Amino acid sequence: MKTPNRPYRSRFATAIFDVLNPVPYGMFVGTLIFDITYAITRNVFWGKGAAWLVTVGLLFAIIPRFINLFHVWLPSRYPRAAGERLDFWLNLLGIIAAILNAFVHSRDAYGMVPLNVVLSVMTVALLSVGQFTLAVSKFRIRESVRE
Repeated sequence: MKTPNRPYRSRFATAIFDVLNPVPYGMFVGTLIFDITYAITRNVFWGKGAAWLVTVGLLFAIIPRFINLFHVWLPSRYPRAAGERLDFWLNLLGIIAAILNAFVHSRDAYGMVPLNVVLSVMTVALLSVGQFTLAVSKFRIRESVRE
């Protein structure tokens, strides 16, 4: 009797995810720093820099989210951490906030303040909570495997 082939997590896809997943987070944190600096100084350089950072962060967020989509929602022989689905939804909400932030950055001059700072804080907070949830759930899986 032949056992059915069960899908599994690709090592290559997991490696790509692990390499690219932190990049958007760093870009969005940079966007937050630039937005706060722009709100304080009113120097156009910081506003334009934040617009570029949020755009590049969104471009780098595409590939890890698609890999995460397949890892979380398709059946797998590997154990799925309890927080992976919550991390997926938090990242999705953070990316939606970042998209809105990119549109806010298209406004002229100081018209983007204070909404740009609010959306940047929301994006970074959602991604931070998602990463923390994922780290805790993966730690619990490792501890249960040791026992």
